[in-house]
Amino acid sequence: MTESELGELLEALPLPALLIGPRERILAMNANASGLLGQGLVGRHYVAALRQPALIDTIEGVGRDRLTRNVDYTSHDGDRDMIWAANVAVAGAGILVSFEDRTLAAEAGQMRRDFVANVSHELRTPLTALMGYIETLQGPARNDQVARDRFLATMAGEANRMNRLVQDLLSLSRVEAAARVKPTEEVDLPSLIQQVKALLGTISAERETRIEFVPPPDPVVVPGDNDQLRQVFVNLLENAIKYGGGTVTVDLTVDPHIRELRGPGVRIDITDNGAGIDPLHLPRLTQRFYRVDTHRSREVGGTGLGLAIVKHILSRHRGRLRISSEIGQGSCFSVLLPTKTA
Repeated sequence: MTESELGELLEALPLPALLIGPRERILAMNANASGLLGQGLVGRHYVAALRQPALIDTIEGVGRDRLTRNVDYTSHDGDRDMIWAANVAVAGAGILVSFEDRTLAAEAGQMRRDFVANVSHELRTPLTALMGYIETLQGPARNDQVARDRFLATMAGEANRMNRLVQDLLSLSRVEAAARVKPTEEVDLPSLIQQVKALLGTISAERETRIEFVPPPDPVVVPGDNDQLRQVFVNLLENAIKYGGGTVTVDLTVDPHIRELRGPGVRIDITDNGAGIDPLHLPRLTQRFYRVDTHRSREVGGTGLGLAIVKHILSRHRGRLRISSEIGQGSCFSVLLPTKTA
């Protein structure tokens, strides 16, 4: 079979693939393999062409014992590492090497490991504190009423912190489970925001913060899940109260064309006059457990999951979250929701 015929044969394969001949040179490769490995490799010795030691060792092993083997192969696409499963098998007198993209699976696995590590870390801190207080109460502070009352109050706070984390984890799980289920309710946003404002009346009074919202004269209805959208505005307004200054402003605008939504929608701007956020942090704010100020976040009861929940809910509603902020100039969290869905 000629080199041209081998190339045509490999082009029929959907995966990047190349064929190594009995003289250890690359006989043919398809366009996908050229895109992955580079141009001009046909005719070169596979050791000089492929260069990754693990893959070269695997090819040598297959050539020696004629048994099919698999090995990971890493390539680079800009700033992103691509993970491939290279399958190396005997093909007549030569060796066929094909590559299956495993990047998404590898990233999903890494995300799971990171998630478990983050949850473990978040739970370890309050658990360590609880164990320390329990040990002290069983020993030196056994008969110290003042110390016992102080420790029990702190223990209650740490237990509440763990409970908030568990509740947010459950909430995030429920939101992710419903991600592909289209919301079917009709939600009047001004009415919903008024309800959330009343719900947060106690915490806003405690922090001497005023929520300013002037509802439009007519209802503004969007297709959605009422409970989930309530959660969005509770999270965003509660954050604004905790981290903002003395006033939180809520503005609702109906726009005939919102660029991010590619059509008509509603924009709800939640603006505070707090300390602001360094723009460097903005792209990562919706990542799970990401905090700008870890100590302050824990002081005010944050779990690091609130904005991740908001992002997932808005994604289900085909909406967007837009964040803008400058140090010393406060922050604005804008919720974009379509007024109709396809």
